[in-house]
Amino acid sequence: MTENKFTPEEIADKKKAIFDAMGKRGQKQIMKKGYDNWDPFQEPKDPIDIRKDKTKRTSQMLIREFLTSIDHDEYSNTYAQGALEMCLGIINEEERIRGMFDFACWYKSLLIEEGYESK
Repeated sequence: MTENKFTPEEIADKKKAIFDAMGKRGQKQIMKKGYDNWDPFQEPKDPIDIRKDKTKRTSQMLIREFLTSIDHDEYSNTYAQGALEMCLGIINEEERIRGMFDFACWYKSLLIEEGYESK
């Protein structure tokens, strides 16, 4: 498939037409980030719900599988939200979440090693 080539003037005109056709709220968001930085022609990112981890599961599949594996009476909404945040962070390979995960795994091993928990 061949790409359409436009002159910089045509691109600027199309960009302005897209901006002018937007609602006030959308225009306000664009202006916050800077009109010059806005690229209405960029490829959209993959929706979060179709991103998959190494096991080929979506975040929705993973969190549902995790929450159904534990007793429903043992977790609150806050617990479930934390698990979902970790799940999304792992799928998106966020450094912050990776650090939290690595620490949790290390701490679990420490507790087992020192006899505070069993495997």
